[in-house]
Amino acid sequence: MRVSHGFFPIGFPHAVTIGNFDGLHRGHQAMLSRLKEEAGNRNLQSCVLTFEPHPREFFSPANAPARLSSLREKSELIRAAGIDRLHVCRFNQRFSSLSPVDFIQHVLVDTLCAKWVLVGDDFRFGAKRAGDIALLKQAGKEHGFEAEFLPTVHVNGGRSSSTAVREALAAGDMEGAAVMLGRPYSISGRVVHGDKLGRQIGFPTANIQLQHNRPPLSGIFVVEIQGLDISPLQGVASLGTRPTVHKNGRPTLEVFIFDFKDELYGRRLHVDFLRKLRDEEKYPDLPSLIAQINLDVDNAKSFFNHRGTETQRNA
Repeated sequence: MRVSHGFFPIGFPHAVTIGNFDGLHRGHQAMLSRLKEEAGNRNLQSCVLTFEPHPREFFSPANAPARLSSLREKSELIRAAGIDRLHVCRFNQRFSSLSPVDFIQHVLVDTLCAKWVLVGDDFRFGAKRAGDIALLKQAGKEHGFEAEFLPTVHVNGGRSSSTAVREALAAGDMEGAAVMLGRPYSISGRVVHGDKLGRQIGFPTANIQLQHNRPPLSGIFVVEIQGLDISPLQGVASLGTRPTVHKNGRPTLEVFIFDFKDELYGRRLHVDFLRKLRDEEKYPDLPSLIAQINLDVDNAKSFFNHRGTETQRNA
């Protein structure tokens, strides 16, 4: 998959879909599937057009929703879906000021040479969100592209959306989030040096660098870790501010991997969140914290043992 930026003509005709695609949930996946299908029918390259940062982060950083995925994570998911190109528009003052007509001309026509455009049924674009699907279809007649919208995808009777996924994660409903995503919610990142407290208390952890300061979930979780072996490894993760050891800590992801002793610094890991065990708590002393971590590890291993038993029973 090619990744491109800016307003330079690409030179290939494309079938294009447009959106933030945060988390790439099942509604987004349906759009990518339709995009690939029509690109193949028309002998076009498939292209996802997205924005960085999220428009709501640009207009109101303090009130913007928590990110479900970083640009790199989103890119990896789009690549895995078999899309030919990801085009990233920098969402800044200049870009946000483009009228709908200018957006169509400069981005869709001049840059991407769009011949077919797919959007969601609630799609709005251009300055002050003045553009809609009717305007897009009318412009297509003038510029030689067709526009189509995809109806809302529903999962278990509810609308599949990034907002619904965030709400499930915030509530600790890992299973509900996984249903809407079509996979477990995950965070990827590089292992960096921490304060080494986990090593001192007998639970050495991999400290994973977060791309955003406000993750969509917090607490103690049962996790699987990919990127270290052929099969996922099992563990427990803490995602939060660690109130027992830090008064005003920043969100940190720490992962304790069962029965793993190798060096991890600099490695990029992919952490799947399977079950929430509990919220973060502030303990009066380190012995109390250690006792709770032992209990968390026991509960996580019980989860995996039960899941293994269920798998064998259903085989």
